[in-house]
Amino acid sequence: MHIVAGQDQTVDTLIYPLFEEDLAHHLAYEVRPHMKQRGQTTWFFGQRGEQHLLVVGMGKRTDFQAERLREAAGNAGRAAEREGVRSVGVKLEALQVLAANELTMASLITAWVEGWLLGTYVFDTYKSKKTVRTIEQMQLHVDASSEIDEAIMTGRIRAKGTIFTREMVNEPANQLNPDSFVERIQAHYAEGKAQLRVYRGEQLEQLQMRGLITVGQGSPHPPAFVELRYCTDPSLPLTALVGKGVTFDMGGMNVKSGKDISDARFDMGGAAAVLGAMDILMELEVKTNVVALLVIAENVPDGAAYLPSDIIQYPNGISVQVGNTDGEGRLMLADALLYAHRIGAQEVVELATLTGTIGVALGLGIAGIFGNEGLSHALIRAGEKSGDRLWPLPIIDEYETFLKSDYADLNNNSSSPYGGAIMAALFLRHFVDPSQRWVHIDMANTVQAHAACGHYIPGATGYGARLLTDYIMERSASYMQGGM
Repeated sequence: MHIVAGQDQTVDTLIYPLFEEDLAHHLAYEVRPHMKQRGQTTWFFGQRGEQHLLVVGMGKRTDFQAERLREAAGNAGRAAEREGVRSVGVKLEALQVLAANELTMASLITAWVEGWLLGTYVFDTYKSKKTVRTIEQMQLHVDASSEIDEAIMTGRIRAKGTIFTREMVNEPANQLNPDSFVERIQAHYAEGKAQLRVYRGEQLEQLQMRGLITVGQGSPHPPAFVELRYCTDPSLPLTALVGKGVTFDMGGMNVKSGKDISDARFDMGGAAAVLGAMDILMELEVKTNVVALLVIAENVPDGAAYLPSDIIQYPNGISVQVGNTDGEGRLMLADALLYAHRIGAQEVVELATLTGTIGVALGLGIAGIFGNEGLSHALIRAGEKSGDRLWPLPIIDEYETFLKSDYADLNNNSSSPYGGAIMAALFLRHFVDPSQRWVHIDMANTVQAHAACGHYIPGATGYGARLLTDYIMERSASYMQGGM
């Protein structure tokens, strides 16, 4: 789809994003109050040869954030695609006041483009009948300029990186296992701006990644550790983005229960989010110093699989008894956290679809963040900007008693049925050096959507890709200005 600024060409559909406070007297149709409520889309169809009008509700102006505009764009995009229109013009008069007082028009344009492309994304790779795209052009009714052109391109890049994340997470387990996941990463970054290293087999032994090796030993597809470094300014402190990449999690010998565990393919959402962020940062040519560290494995039962009661010796001297093989993520992430310190990362942002209990605590729309308070607040601000929301949760020292083992230093399974997300963060903290700023993001509840709403469609959300991007960009800008 071609996206341009200006009002030079005739389009068959005009789209009006409207706030509840907008009177809309300039329209030829009566726009009733409910049509302007958040999430509403209302068609006014013209006669043959006349333009159609699509009103998109954005709710109250006083509640506005860029995420509302992404939502409106996603809803508008799907509505237009359903009607088979070929060209659209987006009337942005309602946003002019916002652009003057709070946000730049360029940032609003970026959010609209981002939301439209994400909301109209379809994963139809394995369907015999592919989705037919009818819209050939979108015209944004603002004055054309190099700044607006750059904003459009930025929206495209951010959406593309998020869709890259979604594509990987949506893949079924027979198409994306540790071997094929690594192959895709190698092909994707073969000629990129980042340095890629992949560690397997004996190389993992040399790195003493005993948690990762243990978790992956039951699968015919051996585990791997991926290091992807993007450095445009080595004077900046190194930030490690750590992602959990379990391509399918059956729970190991503690097999997951339930009629349908097909969603276990989403357990590599953290690793995919990190890759999406790396893509966006590279395409935007952000000046930064960042390394992606991905632990990749398949957690399945087999004669060679690890067993409850097994003990893992980590290179920092800590021993861990396996209380439950379905607590595999923390065993793998421990290796990556130790490695992040080994390579000199001063900050570590770690994402994982780690516990179901995070959803019990926070529902399905907001992930939990644990760890360094200053770093947590910076990421929460980035989440408010990107729409990938976060809520701070505590790490409670007194809960250490629930991770005790009679046979090792720690147990990967808490003896308490409560506070599971906190227990996981508490476990991971044992593998972080005190000199590092570290946060753990538990995104098990935000990795997928169950219905089309705003810029989400059923399946992978791409959560985390734009969150990490916005944090790294703000962090780099702050360092350039002499802050942080």
